[in-house]
Amino acid sequence: MRCLTETFRIRTERGPQFIDITDEVARVVEKSAVRNGFVVVFSRHTTAAVRINENCPHLLQDMEDMLRRIAPPEGEYRHNVYAHAFSNNGERPNGHSHCQHLLLGASEAVPVVDGELLLGRYQRIFFVELDHGRDREVVVQLMGE
Repeated sequence: MRCLTETFRIRTERGPQFIDITDEVARVVEKSAVRNGFVVVFSRHTTAAVRINENCPHLLQDMEDMLRRIAPPEGEYRHNVYAHAFSNNGERPNGHSHCQHLLLGASEAVPVVDGELLLGRYQRIFFVELDHGRDREVVVQLMGE
């Protein structure tokens, strides 16, 4: 059994924002020489998610709009009052992005068969920024033979 872990950085522009990272993940799979197993794609952040969906511009906009409706940035969040009001760390109030993350999650697992990601015809892997633009990290871990 082989195991490979690789971390790559991504620069986001805004939240919410869906960024297709499928090709980057596929490159890690190819480099690994794992033929059969699985890959886990993980966000190291509580205000950014990893999800699988279709890369259709109108659908991506619909999903961004849905996230804004469910947990709007201008809403009232205790996190904004208690976590940020008394700290000096320069963080923006971001209770909305933590709430959105709760619905999406931090990772996806994808089977690897014959050295390829076993995604459906329209499936793509997205890094989802929920807060504001900045540098982020994605962890890709493969296990298999």
